[in-house]
Amino acid sequence: MALRMWASSTANALQISRASSSPLSPAFSLSRCFSTVLDGLKYASSHEWVKPEGAVATIGITDHAQDHLGEVVFVELPEAGGSVSQGSSFGAVESVKATSDVNSPISGEIVEVNSKLTETPGLINSSPYEGGWMIKVKPSSPSELESLLGPKEYTKFCEEEDAAH
Repeated sequence: MALRMWASSTANALQISRASSSPLSPAFSLSRCFSTVLDGLKYASSHEWVKPEGAVATIGITDHAQDHLGEVVFVELPEAGGSVSQGSSFGAVESVKATSDVNSPISGEIVEVNSKLTETPGLINSSPYEGGWMIKVKPSSPSELESLLGPKEYTKFCEEEDAAH
């Protein structure tokens, strides 16, 4: 997401806690201020997450991103069957504060789109890693996952970004 983050960090300490028992939630999460970073996901510096699940990867925007955007009121998503390229925009999220492009952290074929977001865009705010997922992709270049940030690296990235603003 090519969006400029503008909040200052109120805490630098990480907290480790149990995540929910949902199949999309990994066993642990890292909480930073009001944002949650889940273990087991990969993160782009443009604030999207990807969860590889066998031959398919689920993609959405991070809790950090939705927190900075504020209340999401509209989501523009692509059609299933299309393709995405790593770092390229595949949709947009409109909030009461701004409209931001959403970039794909990996390349591949879109196999499913979360149609619930059309009627209930606020799922991105209330459940960014579960009900608020955006697309599912069949990766064309699984090695692209190696270029993404892990949970600790993404948390540090967010802290540094917030401190700079």
